[in-house]
Amino acid sequence: MTFARCKFAFGLAVAPALLIAAPAAAHKLRQGGVAVPVAASTLTVTPSRDWNQLSGTIGKNTESWTLDGGQLNDVTFYGGIPAGKPLVKERNKKHQPLPKFTRETLLIEVPELLERTYRTYKELAAFRLLSTDPAPFLGTEGVIFRYEFTDKDELTRTGEARAAIVAGKLYMITFDAPRLNFYARSAADFHALADSARLQSLR
Repeated sequence: MTFARCKFAFGLAVAPALLIAAPAAAHKLRQGGVAVPVAASTLTVTPSRDWNQLSGTIGKNTESWTLDGGQLNDVTFYGGIPAGKPLVKERNKKHQPLPKFTRETLLIEVPELLERTYRTYKELAAFRLLSTDPAPFLGTEGVIFRYEFTDKDELTRTGEARAAIVAGKLYMITFDAPRLNFYARSAADFHALADSARLQSLR
């Protein structure tokens, strides 16, 4: 057997093992039909199907879920971002400062807050807001907005977010997925997840 064939055969043998091992190490199962608090907050959701919670966080009050992997579909919960704080943890406060949610931030300004955060944190090549509309969320006045952005890999992703400001804190759920195939395939699952969102303190 030639070296090239040996290398190919080795790759075929190892790849399945990686696929089996990676989810167990990286994800935590969130079962469909079971209400669960998210993002270290009183925000709860009841998924209509099984999701995987990604390991690690990008901020104190954030948590990300996926169906097929973070690069293919990503739902991020922002559980009560307080005034004076960014949406995610800053990597470099001096050279890459992130915009802050403030007491003066209006609902209509939340899409711009997310855009500015994405541009810096994800180092985006482009971001475009597609639409912004009022929509009830968490039992109060909210906003729903859609957007597209191109990441460093030159892959265009479509996103959708729902947000509300409750007791001076920002609650938001975002959904990002590649524009082709994956966004349309997972959008209904995201909508069901966002529709189930509740604040325990408001029950």
